[in-house]
Amino acid sequence: MSLLAVRNLTKRFGGNTAVDDISFDLEAGELLALIGPNGAGKSTTFNMMGGQLPASSGSVRFDGRELLGMPSRRIAHQGIGRTFQIAATFASFTVLENVQMALLSHHRQVYSFWRPAIGRHRDEALRLLEQVGMGSQAGRPCSELAYGDVKRVELAMSLAGKPRLLLMDEPTAGMAPAERNALVALVKSLVLQNDMAVLFTEHSMDVVFAYADRIIVLARGQLIAQGSAQQIRAHPKVQEVYFGTGKTFETLAPGATPP
Repeated sequence: MSLLAVRNLTKRFGGNTAVDDISFDLEAGELLALIGPNGAGKSTTFNMMGGQLPASSGSVRFDGRELLGMPSRRIAHQGIGRTFQIAATFASFTVLENVQMALLSHHRQVYSFWRPAIGRHRDEALRLLEQVGMGSQAGRPCSELAYGDVKRVELAMSLAGKPRLLLMDEPTAGMAPAERNALVALVKSLVLQNDMAVLFTEHSMDVVFAYADRIIVLARGQLIAQGSAQQIRAHPKVQEVYFGTGKTFETLAPGATPP
């Protein structure tokens, strides 16, 4: 049985079908990329899986348990982490305090602005920061960090719940090419170390083709292809959706984003 099984997932907004009857599987230890042009339905798919948006129909089963209909907080406690296109951290808190806050939430402990988190789960938070290469910056406010480092802090926060599945929506958005590759290489290493599954959306094809174990492609809400990087590069329907005619992914400049 697959760790994640998505079947006939559909989302309609009035007369518009944003996600149209898509099905796919994800295994433990796999880094799966979900790609497609703007408006393909990627974020809508993520938001249904994460409980931020109700599905019109279909099924999303994680380790045999149905997720659709669960609130997002309960989904997180099933062993599913989530990062967003825009990093969600407390800018005025230190790097360490942000991860401590995530650990308080995971342990379902009450936090109050009148009862600072300092000292609670400190060692565990530091271990998570070391995993993502941010241990040396634990005492800095997040407001002082470069954007790529903020993304690393968000990754550490998402790992606080010891997820077996991590959903990452545009994890490298706004990052320079070197930062993009470093972050996804880090995620890939965490997948291998922890036998964790990752589903991520991404516009940067260099990152997708370099690190994804498998790729699924959406266009206008429909799943049009899935396979290895080599298979997706050569898939005529995918090339048509991204480029029209006369271009291929091989002609795309390194680090560039398809139109």
